[in-house]
Amino acid sequence: MARKKKELPLLSGVNISDVAAEGNSIARVDDFVVFIPFGAPGDVADVKIDRKKRNYAEGHIENLISLSPIRVEPKCEHFTVCGGCRWQHLPYEFQLKCKQQQVEDALQRIAKIPIPELSPILGSESIWEYRNKMEYTFSNKKWLTFDQLRSGEEFPDRRAAGFHISGAFDKVLDINKCHLQDNLGNQLRLFIKQYGIENNLSFYDLREQHGFLRTLMIRIASTGEVMAVMVFGEDKRDDIIRLLDAVSEKFPEITSLQYVINTKVNDTISDQEILLYKGREYIEESMENLRFRIGPKSFYQTNSIQAYKLYSVARDFAGLTGNELVYDLYTGTGTIACFIAPKARHVIGIEYVPEAIEDAKINAAVNNLDNTEFYAGDMKNVLTSDFISEHGRPDVMIVDPPRAGMHEDVVNVIIGAEPERIVYVSCNPATQARDLALLHAKYDVEAVQPVDMFPHTQHVENVVSLRLRK
Repeated sequence: MARKKKELPLLSGVNISDVAAEGNSIARVDDFVVFIPFGAPGDVADVKIDRKKRNYAEGHIENLISLSPIRVEPKCEHFTVCGGCRWQHLPYEFQLKCKQQQVEDALQRIAKIPIPELSPILGSESIWEYRNKMEYTFSNKKWLTFDQLRSGEEFPDRRAAGFHISGAFDKVLDINKCHLQDNLGNQLRLFIKQYGIENNLSFYDLREQHGFLRTLMIRIASTGEVMAVMVFGEDKRDDIIRLLDAVSEKFPEITSLQYVINTKVNDTISDQEILLYKGREYIEESMENLRFRIGPKSFYQTNSIQAYKLYSVARDFAGLTGNELVYDLYTGTGTIACFIAPKARHVIGIEYVPEAIEDAKINAAVNNLDNTEFYAGDMKNVLTSDFISEHGRPDVMIVDPPRAGMHEDVVNVIIGAEPERIVYVSCNPATQARDLALLHAKYDVEAVQPVDMFPHTQHVENVVSLRLRK
């Protein structure tokens, strides 16, 4: 007989004192810490414990007894259910303060090397409708919230177009309005959803892996150009053409309308054929006098305005005079490489994804940059001492790795190459701090500049300038 699961307690009158990782808040109760989503420092609440370990627990707010004086009214009706913007209830200035502290704590606690005073974080000019890319999922069985379940109301129509519930591949929350992208994105998503309902098109069944309407990607560039990529789970050409005709007629501002027929199990389209229905196969972003072509599979920073700030910091930290050989590691589609190329003698970009390297070459050609070259392959296999011997020792290295940071072999090659300067751009201050500790064998940190790319989330970018120790 299975042992009965122990009932976890309800803690009364808990004082929430601070913010924590993953966008949670913290309360300290007796000798352990409780992590609580959607709390604010200064809240007093009854907290139900959901999971308990030896010296910490996870819980949720059952009842807010008194609200923190810093709380603000969340803008989104889906707040706490969607889970995408976990800091909406905190003032933006306070969010920035928390992110600045997050970077400082990571550098002090993990790197444990001398760090200069951090520059004040660069906040986002827009805190709503700042994303240039959104992805939505269609489902035949929308997620019902606890309030909906408790209401006793019947929900015969469960069709949805929205976001996956965190940690649940088969649960989709129907979204009425998302405030993270220009409202055109909401209009387009809701139009396709309503068209599907009116024309009896099947919405995707995430458990059984079948259905016609599957996913939708919308890109809205700072140039005003718009891309929509509709993904269908079934190859029904007549229905596809009729739907895309309706979308094209309703939204003439779409400059790139494309579609995919994806009948495999997972949603990724990186290995799928993208079919052009109308317009160009790409849209363009602009930065200073440069233009970047963005295709359906291209990576581009999702906050266009803040991307310019981020790259400007990286360029300033590089200290370019026009005579430098620069290696741009993890170059992606070559945005940083192309951005700095006019101020460098030569730029070499390296990236794991071959398709991204092809985009980088196109972006360099579009901008008439003949002082760039790009290589595809696993960083630790491409960036070797032989590669550096063949292509030259870099004066500057710019690194912008994924959240996991750099492989130790890559760090060792960088140290061996001894560039005069390293500019480290990171989306994860914790792994960045770990790598800085390794680089400290030969490098000192000269400057630190946090940049906020994602208002209302706990995520923060950080740029660090390092100089070779003499």
